[in-house]
Amino acid sequence: MTQDYLSPVWANDDQPPKLTPSEWETVLGQARQSRLLGRLAQHFAVHGWLNGVPEQPRRYLEGALRLVDRQHHQVQWEVDCIRHSLKRVAGPVVMLKGAAYFVAALPPRHGRLFSDIDVLVELARLPEVEGALFRSGWISDERDAYNQRYYRKWMHEIPPLTHVQRSTVIDVHHTITPPTSRFKVDGANLLEHVVAVEGMTGLFVLAPTDMVLHSAVHLFQEGEFGHGLRDLLDLKDLLQHFSQTPGFWDHLFKRSDELDLRIPLFHSLFHLQRLFGYTPPSEWRDHVRKLAPSAPSRMIMGWLLGLALRPEHPSCNTRWTGLARWLLYVRSHILRMPLYLVVPHLIRKAWMRHFPEKKDD
Repeated sequence: MTQDYLSPVWANDDQPPKLTPSEWETVLGQARQSRLLGRLAQHFAVHGWLNGVPEQPRRYLEGALRLVDRQHHQVQWEVDCIRHSLKRVAGPVVMLKGAAYFVAALPPRHGRLFSDIDVLVELARLPEVEGALFRSGWISDERDAYNQRYYRKWMHEIPPLTHVQRSTVIDVHHTITPPTSRFKVDGANLLEHVVAVEGMTGLFVLAPTDMVLHSAVHLFQEGEFGHGLRDLLDLKDLLQHFSQTPGFWDHLFKRSDELDLRIPLFHSLFHLQRLFGYTPPSEWRDHVRKLAPSAPSRMIMGWLLGLALRPEHPSCNTRWTGLARWLLYVRSHILRMPLYLVVPHLIRKAWMRHFPEKKDD
């Protein structure tokens, strides 16, 4: 029998889950695969539940807390290095996703583990930014000419940059969706509304509404759902935090219309309610319904995302899970690129996956 033990932790966050030893083993595996182990540990620590956890799983949770603390110190160092490297670059340097939550001290920061740092800069400044980071030790490991062209011509970011000594990774964006995407977003429009980070001269984050919409479109367009549950929890945290500001919901719906991101926002709100019981204030329910796509699309996506937005763990897999994730993966590419580009691209990716090029020893 398949079961998601992880989502109910936050759906019923006023009481600790009652788990058997074998269920604890499963929930820790689900949390690790979903990149939520630190978040789970933080959740138990904040609520004072750690002492009630059996000894073995408690050790894992306490270890995760130590890892989060150590990594957050490392992230702060990397952010300072990036800020120093780009201090002479004209135009704003905008932290995205996890890095934004970190520097702006937003709720999704707590318990978060990082794999990379995402930044947004003006399109015209990309060569200048890449050059400045190169001089500070960040280089592209991407040697394949096709992939270089794919990133630089069709995508919303350049190939990832890895530091030669620390092996830290930076993704440099010029907008939040590919220029060929169904959900095309003008990066210049986003940069007009950025917010300065207090105490960090030269660093910015997206406006609150744009941060929420970026999280939504990233989750439902990228096609990689291994950490989909974590991203959905980020959205829950952001909405709960920003909704304390008067006028937030009105501005969010207007901004989703302006950026043509109504459908990703609808899917986000639908699955936040389904998994965590989170809903917008009652006066905005009609606005949510107006965001919805057609009924067939809504039903199909509800089924696919209902399977995909589960921990990527054997205990959560059904006979249809693999198919659902594959269909969403193909859908993500169709959303991001026209068919004349996406078909040869997917064929090439499938070929390279089965017949990888051998690297020189």
